[in-house]
Amino acid sequence: MDFLRYAERSAALVNAELPDEAALREHLADRSWLHRSVVTDDVAALETFRAELRPVFEASQADDVRLVVSQLNDLLARHPVTPMISDHDPTHLHMHVANRAASVAELLIGEALMGLATLVCDLGATRLGTCSEPKCDHVFVDTSPNQSRRYCSDRCSSRANVAAFRARQKAVRAQHDGDAPAAAAAQ
Repeated sequence: MDFLRYAERSAALVNAELPDEAALREHLADRSWLHRSVVTDDVAALETFRAELRPVFEASQADDVRLVVSQLNDLLARHPVTPMISDHDPTHLHMHVANRAASVAELLIGEALMGLATLVCDLGATRLGTCSEPKCDHVFVDTSPNQSRRYCSDRCSSRANVAAFRARQKAVRAQHDGDAPAAAAAQ
């Protein structure tokens, strides 16, 4: 299992809009073998799970380690994971987080929880976050070496940097405009 990838997929799952089966299939674009197994119940189960998972990212953002651990443990208890050795490629045995009979929702929930639980144990409970861009509500997984990620994407980071630059330029212009009448009065 690639737990880091599973953790990142959990953030993508929280950020996804999944109103129907077609949207879920699109979310699973890189996993076409799951498309034929998607059913309406998966959409409903994932909608509920996404709402349950978001507070984990918010607790991590707030540096509340106990709450992150408590929430993940609660979710693991509500959504038991059954890891199994996969032999669909006998030359490359590997672990899956759900048995073959699991629904698409159970598979995605298992991956998300195992990925996040492993990430929290390996890198710490404060490696999850919510985007700092005020117009964005997406979450992310921070794997940066110095734990410095603040935005969910390069797009949000650029948007925030441009807004900060424009605010600085506006402040400089306002200060300059405020100094001009004073200078004229002094003459």
